[in-house]
Amino acid sequence: MEQEAIEKVSVLIIGSGPAGYTAAIYAARANMKPLLYQGIQPGGQLTITTEVENYPGYPDGIQGPEMMVHFEKQAARMGADIRYGLATKVDFSATPYKVWIDEEKEIHADAVIICTGASAKWLGIESEQRLNGFGVSACAVCDGFFFKGKEVAIVGAGDTAAEEAHYLSKLCTTVHMFIRRDKMRASKIMQERVLNTPNIKVYWNTDTDEILGEKKVEAVRIKNNQTNQTQEIPISGFFVAIGHQPNSDIFKGFLDMDETGYILTQPGTTKTNIEGVFAAGDVQDKNYRQAVTAAGSGCMAALDAERYLAAKGIGH
Repeated sequence: MEQEAIEKVSVLIIGSGPAGYTAAIYAARANMKPLLYQGIQPGGQLTITTEVENYPGYPDGIQGPEMMVHFEKQAARMGADIRYGLATKVDFSATPYKVWIDEEKEIHADAVIICTGASAKWLGIESEQRLNGFGVSACAVCDGFFFKGKEVAIVGAGDTAAEEAHYLSKLCTTVHMFIRRDKMRASKIMQERVLNTPNIKVYWNTDTDEILGEKKVEAVRIKNNQTNQTQEIPISGFFVAIGHQPNSDIFKGFLDMDETGYILTQPGTTKTNIEGVFAAGDVQDKNYRQAVTAAGSGCMAALDAERYLAAKGIGH
């Protein structure tokens, strides 16, 4: 296949969740003619979320995929060039910055906004994917409300799992918490909070064998990994809280990251350690991970990029 001509753009946005689309809306309105590549999951994590009830401006709630269609249409109407494709390699060693799409097309950009998001880690059992959105969720803060007054289960042993179990305990009658080992990784204060909450029932040395239910979650079968004994517990919701993985692998070696791969940005900005390269949304945010905060940081990234280009005297 013959090498396509290199395409030169002022601003390249990588990723298409709330952060990417918001960055595109702002950049397009500022006449920066942004090019956005949607990545492997156009719309990001919200496309696997059913009902979104906590995003301002939607009094009756909205389906996650529909909301992302709205974001995309708005960015396109402002003039953003939105394309399907996956960034597979970058070279940030000199300007203009080089990004390869689908391993073949080469884009040169004066500024890059990274909005590649994070992916929830899953247990890897068949029923978990089949019932995802039908009682299985990786976000208690997003979906806990739908299980008000019901019994639920949560798997995980870190601070997020402890925090989400505590959050669910205020809404649900009983929270069954499954921990693989005989201790939790969570901080002391979070462990105490869980163990002192009467309606959180902790199961140590416990693996999830299978989530049961045809069309929706009805029960879970767990196994004690020391005795090999199994038991079934009737539940309506199953929450996976074993962590998230930021989608940042292709930027390793260029951008500063924390030990888990979240891109580090200067506090109060979206600036990375390379000037002209910005990061927004869940790829740099392991604390909040909400659609509204991702959108906010996408706005910040576009404004940061605009100021950077203006200071450099790069016209757009």
